[in-house]
Amino acid sequence: MTTTPPSSAIPSAFAAVDLGATSGRVILGRVGPENLDLTEAHRFPNTPVRLPDGLRWDVLALFQGVLDGLRAAARSGGVTSIGVDTWAVDYGLLDADGALLGHPYHYRDRRTDGAAEQVWARVGPEELYGVTGLQHLPFNTVFQLASAATSAQLRAARTLLLVPDLLVHWLTGTVGAEETNASTTGLFDARTGSWSKDILGRLSIDPNLLPPLRAPGDPAGTLLPHVAAYTGLDARTPVTTVASHDTASAVVAVPATEPNFAYISCGTWSLAGLELDAPVLTEASRAANFTNERGIDGTIRFLRNIMGMWLFEECRRTWDKRGLPTRIPALLADAARATPFAAVVDPDAPEFLAPGDMPDRIQEHCRSTGQPVPDSQGAVVRCILESLALAHRRTLRRAAELAGRDVTHVHLVGGGARNDLLCRLTADATGLPVVAGPTEATALGNILVQARAAGLVGDLPAMRRLVAATQHLRHYSPRGDMAAWDAAAARLDIARPDTARLDTARLDTAPRSS
Repeated sequence: MTTTPPSSAIPSAFAAVDLGATSGRVILGRVGPENLDLTEAHRFPNTPVRLPDGLRWDVLALFQGVLDGLRAAARSGGVTSIGVDTWAVDYGLLDADGALLGHPYHYRDRRTDGAAEQVWARVGPEELYGVTGLQHLPFNTVFQLASAATSAQLRAARTLLLVPDLLVHWLTGTVGAEETNASTTGLFDARTGSWSKDILGRLSIDPNLLPPLRAPGDPAGTLLPHVAAYTGLDARTPVTTVASHDTASAVVAVPATEPNFAYISCGTWSLAGLELDAPVLTEASRAANFTNERGIDGTIRFLRNIMGMWLFEECRRTWDKRGLPTRIPALLADAARATPFAAVVDPDAPEFLAPGDMPDRIQEHCRSTGQPVPDSQGAVVRCILESLALAHRRTLRRAAELAGRDVTHVHLVGGGARNDLLCRLTADATGLPVVAGPTEATALGNILVQARAAGLVGDLPAMRRLVAATQHLRHYSPRGDMAAWDAAAARLDIARPDTARLDTARLDTAPRSS
């Protein structure tokens, strides 16, 4: 965890509940005028469960982990407030009594296959994008609801809560929908910052299913008596609405002190893009499959989802089962020694979406596209990281073109900032300086929004200056071998058929910037 210079005053402490796709944790953050210090109070696994009807999140185990984390935070001296962030799009349904109707589905469940066509039959993809500005992904909430349209659970439901809102509800008893996460559903109007009554009506979704919207910084409530009793926290402890989409929180903590920056929030997914004042709802933006998601203070996160370090972590899981080495430093050292550009893949190819034997799938992808097949762990990792760097390059160049913006440097935050080789490759591929860190950007953004609500920090630029002044950052300059990257990008565009892309051929018809 990061450390900061000592302060004569005792900084206020805030608890960030931060749930990712593979683990959750409660982070205790202490914030002062010159301090921003994190301590991990508790970490717990996030293990999905395969049930007869599909892949589900074990949300009860996650909530127990949250309670245990808050209990550990209380033992360390208590907290000023609590904020919750998680991944996007997935939701729980409550019945008329407020009881949960089954565990939330996992976004990687295949039940949404074909659901987009059901939605587009009522609201065409062009019109849907013109309202929501949302990147097409097969698991967007709007498509999940279409796949469940005739289910008994949805018929019985009275309230839909996205995962972070569900956890806040169980902590406080209150009901609301935080807007940065709401903007990922395909039911949110990117122009007005509200639920789209028109989209809901045309898709026959009861608008009463969706709770009132909350903005980051709004109070969400105080702890229920049984939560306070279990955790040892004061029942008056407030739960503050933060940017509950984990990427939105991560972007808060981008340590940008100069304009014209791009960002990559790199973890299981790589979220690469720009921060804008208004959405880009053009047909070119839709065709390039960029999303316009809400950030704090009315900002727009104009970005694309890239499959990210998921490929690497799935390889490690497979190798572990085979009894092969899985230590990250050794794998990265082997990758650094492997032949550059031997093979590249499209990280967003649909065969990489589901869990399973990732090394074999990568090798088969290379074989089917006429490339040399990586024959060692180091070669596979090199292929993954160079392919991610190419995806970062392609996405940021296209984002700048669509938004009419100049980009002079890149901030890479999140767990991927620990990966020295990926950071170097991203600087080389983009031809731009890369500032790597903070690694705990999501927790920092969560905590900073709480601190601002408590009056301890100022506006968004002030938050970012505090991050830049207190967190460990690494700087990478491009090494200038752009011809090799150009050749690899051209080879990737030839090797990847448009019909194999995760975002589907019909949505990827605009000219690409390699």
